[in-house]
Amino acid sequence: MSNSKQHSGVNSYRYRYWEHPKNERVQKLPVSQLKPFEEQPFKVLLDESMEELVESIKQSGVLSPIVARPHKDGGYEILSGHRRVKACEMAGIKNVPVIVKNIDDDTAAILLVDSNLQRENILPSEKAYAYRMKLEAMKRQGKRTDITSAQIGQKLDRKTSKDILAEQTGESRNQIQRYIRLTELIDPLLNLVDEKRLPLNAAVELSYLGSKAQSQVAESIERNETVPSIEQSAKIRRCAEDGLISSKMIDKILREQKTEKIRITLKEDKLRKYFPQDFTPKQMEDTIIELIKNWAKTRKRNEPER
Repeated sequence: MSNSKQHSGVNSYRYRYWEHPKNERVQKLPVSQLKPFEEQPFKVLLDESMEELVESIKQSGVLSPIVARPHKDGGYEILSGHRRVKACEMAGIKNVPVIVKNIDDDTAAILLVDSNLQRENILPSEKAYAYRMKLEAMKRQGKRTDITSAQIGQKLDRKTSKDILAEQTGESRNQIQRYIRLTELIDPLLNLVDEKRLPLNAAVELSYLGSKAQSQVAESIERNETVPSIEQSAKIRRCAEDGLISSKMIDKILREQKTEKIRITLKEDKLRKYFPQDFTPKQMEDTIIELIKNWAKTRKRNEPER
C-alpha cells in the first residue's frame, strides 16, 4: 500500500478496498456485521490491556485488518481480531478493514488458533482449548484426500498431527497432551490453573477424575484454603481409581503436609569470575557447599540462646 493511502483513523478510509501485501482484498465493513467465531477458545477480557487498545484505535485506527469469513447466517465470522473488534465497539468505531476469506471449518479453526497464539499473554485454558481445536482440525484434514497443504499432510514423512503441532508451537508432544488434558477440568479447577494457584501437572492428574469427584476436590480446596500439590493430586487420582474417593478422603489428603522440592540454578558464567580459571564445575560446586556449611555454622553460633 502506497503512502498516499495511509491514514490515521478507521473512519477516514477513502477506498472501498485496496490490495493487501499478500494480494488479498481488504474491505471496509460495518462492525455490526462481524460475529465471534463459534467455540472461540480465546477470551476477550475487559482489562487494562483492552483499555490501552481502545485508546490506540481512537488515536491511530485499526492498523492490522480483521480476518473473517462469510457466516452461514449472514454477516461475517471473525477468524483473527476479536479483541480489535471489541475495542472498536467500545471506541464507537462503526467500520473496520477486513480481509474476507472463503475457507472451510477446519482451515478456519487452524487460522484462528495460529493468529492468536502469537499473543504474549495466553492463559493455560486458552492454550488448552486452542491446541485441542487445532489438533482435531489437523486430524480431520489429514483424513481427506483432497488436501495437499503442508499444514497437515506430511504423510510421506510419517509424521502425526501431534508431531507437526509440536514442531509449529515449540512445545513437546507430551506438553501439548498435558494442555489438552486441561479441557477435561470443570471450570472452578481450570480457573485455579489460569490464576496460577493450581500447578499444571497437578491439574493434569485431577483431569482424570469424573466431574463429581472434581467438584468434591474444588469444594475441598475452598474449605481448606489450599490447593493440592502434584503428589497430592496423584494420590487423589489413585483413590478415585480404587473407588475410595470421598470428600472426607480428599480433605485428609489436602491437610497432609506438602513436600516442596527446591530447585536452584546457578549459571556457570556468573560464578566463573569468582573461581580460578582451572577450577572444574565439580570443584566449584564443592567449594560452594563448603561455604554454605561454614555460613550455617557461624549463623548457628551467633543465634541468641532461648
